[in-house]
Amino acid sequence: MSGTRPIHESSSSFANLDEVRSSFPCLQQEIHGKPLVYLDSAATTQKPIQVLQALESFYQEDCSNVHRGVHTLSERATHRYEAVRTKVAELLNAPDPHGVIFTSGTTESINLVARTIGRTRVSAGDQVLISAMEHHANIVPWQMLCEEQGAQLEIIDCTDDGNLKLDDLQSRITDRTKVVSIGHVSNAVGTMHDIQKVISVAREKGAITMIDSAQAISHVPIDVEKLGCDFIAFSAHKMYGPTGTGVLWGRKELLDQMSPWQGGGDMIRTVTFEGSTFADVPWKFEAGTPHIAGVIGLGAAIDFIQDVGLESIRSHETQLLEAVVSKLDQIDGLTIIGRPENRVSAVSFVLDAIHPHDAGTIMDQQGVAIRAGHHCAMPLMNRFGVAATIRASFAIYNTLDEIDALVDGIKNVQEVFN
Repeated sequence: MSGTRPIHESSSSFANLDEVRSSFPCLQQEIHGKPLVYLDSAATTQKPIQVLQALESFYQEDCSNVHRGVHTLSERATHRYEAVRTKVAELLNAPDPHGVIFTSGTTESINLVARTIGRTRVSAGDQVLISAMEHHANIVPWQMLCEEQGAQLEIIDCTDDGNLKLDDLQSRITDRTKVVSIGHVSNAVGTMHDIQKVISVAREKGAITMIDSAQAISHVPIDVEKLGCDFIAFSAHKMYGPTGTGVLWGRKELLDQMSPWQGGGDMIRTVTFEGSTFADVPWKFEAGTPHIAGVIGLGAAIDFIQDVGLESIRSHETQLLEAVVSKLDQIDGLTIIGRPENRVSAVSFVLDAIHPHDAGTIMDQQGVAIRAGHHCAMPLMNRFGVAATIRASFAIYNTLDEIDALVDGIKNVQEVFN
């Protein structure tokens, strides 16, 4: 592999790919003297210039706290911050922006639900249902809740192909099932689950539904009205936005019933030493100074996604996935982990007698950034009988030429070890 390989030609049905790529400053660099091939977007996406400019303009022009000031900077900051709530609601086709709560990310959003309504709905002998394909962020909070309440954590298994076994949902979700929390898309193997089916059965049985859409939000349209879920969570940094910022959307009638999960400034109505009263939803769940710049950056990321169009994103990424699976299948000594019916964004694989971490290190020397490890999905790795995998994940800025660079990188790893 030479440092002059041509990887930035669009070679795609997406006509604006070159223009989109040019808006990501981080992609315009070399790593170890080779053009950067960034294939780790499931971990975090790169940030377009629109998002970087939004962050910079807040700190340079409108830097102030929100909600508490009457001066111009505070009013401007508050307006920009609260406007993003409406953008999120529109992105999700949510009926009320007041159902949008800003958090630090998907992990905090799921913990918020588990530690509030989870505690009031789940009692000894009850069940919480998740799947075998969850990220640790959608496992550990429910484990902690079940241990605390004396409840049982139930698991929906998956097939060897990486599809959830949903044929027996009617018997798996019972009157004892109080919460069903399912990932929208597997971060480890890319499976897009039939969450509509899961939600429908859960609602029939009266269970609360929580959807982890961290790996779906930048790839496919999400309509909470059509889905019928109770809660949905995602992180800005998975959708071209800043780190440390996320969203919990919940049904307003449920949020109104829930107690605050943290106390402090800005989530109160009145405070005396005898007691406190709390602000309305959503602010009663946003204690303290929020990540104002992060939320404003999230708004810019939503604008970017909508400008490009989720249909264009899905079409382009599907082309990339079809190409990468086809080419990986032609490499001797490589096994793809999971063959899901509906795949989004990512593909995982292992190389015979080569540890994924070793492969990742060697590929980095060629400028190819992939993820190697258990991907915060250790139970799923155990299910597939592997300690770790190599994962390549894609976003709107990736090219078919970069898939060729990935294949070259894999062959180079095999040459080193052989």
